[in-house]
Amino acid sequence: MTFQQIFHKPPETQASASGRVNLLGEHTDYNDGFVLPTAIPQQTTVQLGFSEDGQHQFYSENLQERVSVLDIHHTPSGFGSYIFGCIEVLKKAGYTVPSLNVYVQSSVPMGSGLSSSAALEVATLRAIRQLLDLPINDVEIAQLSQQAEIHYAGVQCGIMDQMASSLADTQHILFLDTRTLERRILPFPEGTTIVIIDSGVPRTLATSGYNQRRAECEEAAKLLGVKALRDITDAKVTETLPEPLNRRARHVVTEDNRVLEVVQGVTPERFGELMNASHASLRDDYEVSVPPLDKLVEILQNTPGVFGARLTGAGFGGACVALVALGKESAATQALEQYNHAGYTGRILVPDFDTK
Repeated sequence: MTFQQIFHKPPETQASASGRVNLLGEHTDYNDGFVLPTAIPQQTTVQLGFSEDGQHQFYSENLQERVSVLDIHHTPSGFGSYIFGCIEVLKKAGYTVPSLNVYVQSSVPMGSGLSSSAALEVATLRAIRQLLDLPINDVEIAQLSQQAEIHYAGVQCGIMDQMASSLADTQHILFLDTRTLERRILPFPEGTTIVIIDSGVPRTLATSGYNQRRAECEEAAKLLGVKALRDITDAKVTETLPEPLNRRARHVVTEDNRVLEVVQGVTPERFGELMNASHASLRDDYEVSVPPLDKLVEILQNTPGVFGARLTGAGFGGACVALVALGKESAATQALEQYNHAGYTGRILVPDFDTK
């Protein structure tokens, strides 16, 4: 189905936004920490037009689902909550948004930890910005997207996903300080590319332990007397905390330190070691991995040609990312075959990146 078929007239405008993969810096963004995402080739495209019946109409091509927003005081469920949230945060920011017809088509994998939600939010706000000629820059797009996800989709997220979707590209790594929003473009380690593999275990943040982890981090920061865990640089300080807050805080502190080491410049081998250490910390201290992800990462880490691998996204299922030597991309395929032979159902989502 097309926009024309659904709404009986052509769209007024459209905009797209990429999903993202995070190379390092997981569960640090809502702790004011440091992250290293990059954009993925897959994108979400949103087409817009004015609605003539006084109500918002949303249609998802991927889900073959239509949502009509009849009551502006009632947030729709599913994909509609993200679009509705974007409209509402614009209104709260002082902008007038008329009733809209919204058509969504996406190649960003859903349930894989590659930020399909942020891509939808950013694409929606970009399209509305174009349609209404709003004076909103790309950072503000990210900030509004974050607010939409927190207040209307029920996920107490940090701002990494939205900043990556709004500002990153596929040929560089985006270093982001999530407290100050200072950012820097970094090259990929020389002679490397990345491969993304889905574990076959779907997950959604709103129904996972994501919000619980954030609450645990906030409690840990409170007990340590700091604004956020980003303000702790020595992991030994976390040993004074009770279980499991000590391990949650230790992950955040050590993860921030891993990101900052990369920013200073490291070899591909060292980058891979830091990715491996990150996964172990996410598995043992943060407890957001699952056995299939651990198995997939273990196989990748032991495959020649792979420098390192880790889960990416919030965990609880989803995908992993591997740093692979250029020319050795088939190593990921070999690892996937071994993984699936063990009884799992993974698939390669992004075979390799143009990192040159």
